[in-house]
Amino acid sequence: MATDGDPSDLLKVLHLLVLSFSWGIQIWVSFIGGFALVWQVTRHTFGLVQSKLFPVYFYCLLASHFISLAIYAVYHPRDLLNTQETVQMALYFVALVMAGLNGQWFGPAATEIMFLMRVVEKEHGLGNKVGLNAEKEGYSKLKEKDPKYKGYRRTFSRYHGLTNLCNLIGVICTTTNLIYTALNLSTI
Repeated sequence: MATDGDPSDLLKVLHLLVLSFSWGIQIWVSFIGGFALVWQVTRHTFGLVQSKLFPVYFYCLLASHFISLAIYAVYHPRDLLNTQETVQMALYFVALVMAGLNGQWFGPAATEIMFLMRVVEKEHGLGNKVGLNAEKEGYSKLKEKDPKYKGYRRTFSRYHGLTNLCNLIGVICTTTNLIYTALNLSTI
């Protein structure tokens, strides 16, 4: 049995802190920060902020998911896992993979295309108004008359959708793990 101050207790606290950090950053970036920002700055500024924020966000998630998985694996040997622990271990792994895909592939690809779109939009005087639906008609017309821009939009939409899907899967995994952990605090 562990005693107060035992390193295993410190690792349990670290595990809980890292898991809480992961969930908090995911909720803030996914559901609060972006929605608040989109109504405060121009579309191009919003894209620039995201291009700087998202790599840090994805790599923080990658590190925290790795730490959570590593600590959980140490305390739950594979040979002794019950069904709930197996699911929880799989969720840690899936969250890690989703953050890795976003950090290494989908996020950078979406950002690269976003900057290409931005050049074309600037040439046509778009992207300088605040609000999600600002200049909506101008973007539609540009997409209709410029095939290069239409291709950029299609590619950006694909990568943006994949990034959002991976992020949502990661949020669901982290939320589920947080719930499992809260319901089973003694077995962290």
